[in-house]
Amino acid sequence: MDCEQIVFATQSNKDWVDYLSALLVPIVTILGSIIAFQQWRTNSKRLRHELFDRRYEQFSVVREFLASIMTYGKSKRDEQIKFISGTRGMRFVFDKEIADYISKTIWHLAVELETLSSELDGMPVGEERQKNVRRQSEIKKVLYKELEHLEEKFAEYLQLQH
Repeated sequence: MDCEQIVFATQSNKDWVDYLSALLVPIVTILGSIIAFQQWRTNSKRLRHELFDRRYEQFSVVREFLASIMTYGKSKRDEQIKFISGTRGMRFVFDKEIADYISKTIWHLAVELETLSSELDGMPVGEERQKNVRRQSEIKKVLYKELEHLEEKFAEYLQLQH
């Protein structure tokens, strides 16, 4: 090989190195972007799953509370404690409508039912007692309907999209 061919071959190899060096930065940027996107997607799915777990846990507490009332005719003290502690922070994982529904509908009816049940003990037979029993019956029917439709109310929040 003569000198001219060696210089041309060296120059040709140098050109390839320059081209590859120039492409290295965009390739690294593209790969970094792909990795960042995959991490974002993974974190997004994990967040949705964790939110689902928290929501389902609170949904279960409400369902068990209503089922307990249907079973025993009133809310028991330990079920009340589970309900209060299990539904704490609902505004943060559900919207205001669901949080208000739980605190202002379910809880208030349960408290009224317990109050009526307490008043019934020792109440003489008569019209007041009948009113009390009728009101308890109405509340139990409402709470039973709420239990039947509870899944529908929470369905929007308990969907895991794949």
